[in-house]
Amino acid sequence: MVQLTITEKVGANYKLLELTGAINAYTIAEFQEKVYSYILESNIVLDMSQVISIDSAGVGVILAGYNDGEENGTQLFIMNPSEAARHALERTGFLDTFNIIHAVTEVSDVS
Repeated sequence: MVQLTITEKVGANYKLLELTGAINAYTIAEFQEKVYSYILESNIVLDMSQVISIDSAGVGVILAGYNDGEENGTQLFIMNPSEAARHALERTGFLDTFNIIHAVTEVSDVS
């Protein structure tokens, strides 16, 4: 089974989560915990360039994090989604809802 590795980095006005592997019902616990707690205090950038697959549970966590950010005055950004991640978000119809960025410097333009 493919695991999910999460590497954390902290920027001036965001927390970066570099995601490597599969985001699914089996690997989601740590990812969900981090997204749900960090979005309450900071912007979150999800580097999804190394995501090989994402299921509906993973998309649900991202969407919930996005919505929580809207309620708390923070934002969730998706950086460089892999083809698999982009396809999963497109299938749900929510791709255009998310803030897609190419570099963390784009977060600096937001307050």
